[in-house]
Amino acid sequence: MDDQQPLFKWSWLTENWDNDSPTSIVTLLQAHVLMAGVPIVLGLLIAVPLGLVCVRWRWLYQPVSGLMNAVYALPSLPLFMLLLGVTGRPQPATVIIPLTFYAVAVLMPAVVDGLGSVPEHVRQAATAMGFTHMRRLIRVDLPIAVPVVLAGLRVVAVSSISLVSVGALIGQGGLGNFFTDAFQRDFYTPAIAGIVLIVLLALVADGIIVAAQRLLTPWVRARRGT
Repeated sequence: MDDQQPLFKWSWLTENWDNDSPTSIVTLLQAHVLMAGVPIVLGLLIAVPLGLVCVRWRWLYQPVSGLMNAVYALPSLPLFMLLLGVTGRPQPATVIIPLTFYAVAVLMPAVVDGLGSVPEHVRQAATAMGFTHMRRLIRVDLPIAVPVVLAGLRVVAVSSISLVSVGALIGQGGLGNFFTDAFQRDFYTPAIAGIVLIVLLALVADGIIVAAQRLLTPWVRARRGT
């Protein structure tokens, strides 16, 4: 590479920001958000009922948790490559499915721990007030568990946004495609742009979850204010 070439070429950013190319910054950013966002949502939708089942039948928690830990320990790239035999070709589902399993592996214990953090005297008070089991779950248990669950969701959001980039090695990596492009061309600008955009995306996702937690748990802010 020419020693005089700047580390970051600003003209590349403007030329590739939004055009008809499937490798434009906007196109890859949208693909990245899709492949990272869907597992976060699906993981939460699966983990909450699964966690409730494990709380209801405690003997299920250890085997399910062990299975989830085993899944979480699997490297992402081999899973992506394994799913190519199922999906037939590189597509968003090839990345979304493994990341959903990873999300469930983190969120399911968070749901169990969150529900376990509900004080027993609070449950007894709700029952004494005539709350049915379902009403107590919705009005008491789940709201109190929200901070713990959303703490797990923050971990899932950041890890999903990061792991999507690995999918570039099978042709479905969103912003991660800039890393392979930079390596192939020995040109640093796409890699720097990809890193910055991924970090910004992770910060935005984390900020959204923190804002959601503040909205869903106003009593926490009130307690801190006193």
